Amino acid sequence: MGRLIVIEGLDGAGKRTLAGKLTAELGGRVARLAFPRYGVDVHADLVHEGLHGRLGGLGDEVYGMAVLYALDRRAAAEDLRACLAENDVVLVDRYVASNAAFGAARLHQDARGEFVGWVREIEIERFDLPVPDAQLLLRVPVEVAAERSAHRASTGDRERDTWEADGSLQARVAAVYDGLAEDGWLSPWYVVDGTSDPDWTGLAEALR
Repeated sequence: MGRLIVIEGLDGAGKRTLAGKLTAELGGRVARLAFPRYGVDVHADLVHEGLHGRLGGLGDEVYGMAVLYALDRRAAAEDLRACLAENDVVLVDRYVASNAAFGAARLHQDARGEFVGWVREIEIERFDLPVPDAQLLLRVPVEVAAERSAHRASTGDRERDTWEADGSLQARVAAVYDGLAEDGWLSPWYVVDGTSDPDWTGLAEALR
C-alpha cells in the first residue's frame, strides 16, 4: 500500500509546482490527484459555481459548501484507494485539511475550534476517507500568494474566485493552517518555505 502525501497551502502558494518537483525527486511509482475535481465530479462543479457567486445563498453557507467539498472526496475514495494500492506514493493537491482551514477561517475560528472537529467527523469518520500519512504545508506570505494568484488570473490560467480575492480570509486561513500543522492534525506535518528552494532530496527522503 502506497503512502498518501497531501500538499496544503494558500491559493497561489505553488502547490502544483511543489507536486511536480516532488514527483521527480521521489522516484518509483507516484500518482497525483487534486481536489476539487472540477469537470469530473458534480459536487466539485457546484463548488466552482458557489465560489463564483452562482449558487445563490449556498455559496455563502459555510457548512453547505464544506459538504460539497467532502462529497467530492467521498466520490473519489474508491479511486484514491486503488491509486494507493498501485503506487508507492499518491500526492494530493488539497485534501481534508483544506476544508477545515477555509471553513474555520470563514467562521473566524482557529484550528482547535468546533468546525475543524466537525470536518474530521464528516470526512474521516463518517465518509471513511483514507487518512494521510503526511501533510506538507507550503507556507508563503499572504501578499506573495495573492500576487501569484492575481498573476495566474491575468494570464488567463484561471479566474480568481471570491475566496482567493479576499485577503483577510486568506490571512485567517494561513493562521488555521499553522495551527493544524502545529497540532499534527490527522498526521505528521512538514512545513516548507514556499519563497525559497528547499532541500528536495531531504524532503523526499523524509516522506518515503
